Amino acid sequence: MSMRAVRWPLAAALAAALAVLVGAGLYLFQPWKLVTDHEVKETLAAVPAPQESAASPEASPEATAARRAVVRQGSFISHEHDTSGQARVVAEPDGSHVLELVGLDTSNGPDLRVWLSEQPVRTGRAGWRVFDDGDWVELGRLKGNRGDQAYAIPAGTDLEQLESVTIWCKRFSVSFGAAGLTPL
Repeated sequence: MSMRAVRWPLAAALAAALAVLVGAGLYLFQPWKLVTDHEVKETLAAVPAPQESAASPEASPEATAARRAVVRQGSFISHEHDTSGQARVVAEPDGSHVLELVGLDTSNGPDLRVWLSEQPVRTGRAGWRVFDDGDWVELGRLKGNRGDQAYAIPAGTDLEQLESVTIWCKRFSVSFGAAGLTPL
């Protein structure tokens, strides 16, 4: 048997292995998302803070109770990727709550989720991987890496225990950015 006959199957096997590795790498890392953006422009209602709605002299107690009100809010800080914008928890007149991301600007990435977490927001690398420690509630896939968007908070969620929101990359268990949710 000649060396050429041995090299051909070896070269074909190496080429097949390389193709599998490249395909797996593209699936896992989705590098095209680093250069593409998805902007969401959901309409978010103008919502006064609780003290503003209560202070309105023309508002009756019934009208004030029937309004939406911001009950928690915070500003995003960057973790794995540059992230900015505001997060706010809005109490609806029916007693439900919605998380609104206002002016969100972060990188696109694979398998991004919006999580409420009991973990405090930490700056720098110390805060990148803490949000899956302890309790957290997933609100859904990130709708877009830029813009305004809203996520329903499941009924029965204890907002007193969940003090932050993170844009979480579930595939690599890392926070792109997070915001503490300070009660108003």
